[in-house]
Amino acid sequence: MSPWFRQHRFALGAALSTVRKAPGSFLFNVLVVAVALALPFAGITLLDNVRPMSEQLSVDPEVSLFVQPEATREEAQALGPQLRQILDDSKASIVFIPREKALDDLKARSGLSAALDTLGDNPLPDSYVMKLGGSASTADAARIDAVVEQMHQLPHVDTVQVDSAWVKRLAALLGVLRLVLLLLAVTLGVVVIAVVFNTIRLQVLTQREEIAVSKLLGATDNFIHRPFYYTGALLGLCAGAVALGGVALALQPLNAAIAEFARLYASEFQLAPLSALETAGLLAISAGLGLIGAMLSVQRHLARLN
Repeated sequence: MSPWFRQHRFALGAALSTVRKAPGSFLFNVLVVAVALALPFAGITLLDNVRPMSEQLSVDPEVSLFVQPEATREEAQALGPQLRQILDDSKASIVFIPREKALDDLKARSGLSAALDTLGDNPLPDSYVMKLGGSASTADAARIDAVVEQMHQLPHVDTVQVDSAWVKRLAALLGVLRLVLLLLAVTLGVVVIAVVFNTIRLQVLTQREEIAVSKLLGATDNFIHRPFYYTGALLGLCAGAVALGGVALALQPLNAAIAEFARLYASEFQLAPLSALETAGLLAISAGLGLIGAMLSVQRHLARLN
């Protein structure tokens, strides 16, 4: 066994021994840190579930163009080549919907066929539905504005409706949520470091006589510091695991409520827990925060004992 491995195994054993001597205090600190970590972890889980859905919804934005009611069928159909020229996109699809088909679809979907028959003349205009391809993310929705403006300038065009407005609002909302989550994570990360800092400070003060004896026996600073580092890292790791476990448990009642809401929109959207790789990354961050707090505390308070 190499000396490096033996030293770290001894330090880990010393850290676990310290935890066993005061399990109540350690568990309380784990709970405090876990509460601080649960909020950003829950936010990350929510954004991780919403992001793919928002990108999927914005893949093919639709633009609906309605022809003026007084325009003839030939004038309406003449808009097709002009729309293709404006779009200048081989992936875009343009579908012409005659007013007769639009009325038949409305009767079939609304269940108001008898009421619509009483109107006499067809009140619906000819229209075009265009699906724009090549939108890989919500940020691409902004390019549609210029296209819509050109369509408004075409002859016999009454109204142009585009569904990218809500996509851009969703993108802006997600951007704000990411910024808020980042600020929250930084703030609570400082809280975690402060809690670990104070915990290690108390341990240093409790074991200062042992530390003094160890120095007299020739122990190096690294040998003395290492168990405190492991204690801080263990505290952060355990708190991260508790926080992730709490978030995973909270998903069950949330999904039950979301299922009722999603069913109204014929959707099966569910909040899924983070992947194994993401979970491992968050646990590593938690342990890292604990290690940083321990290092700051040890370097500050052990220096006073020299």
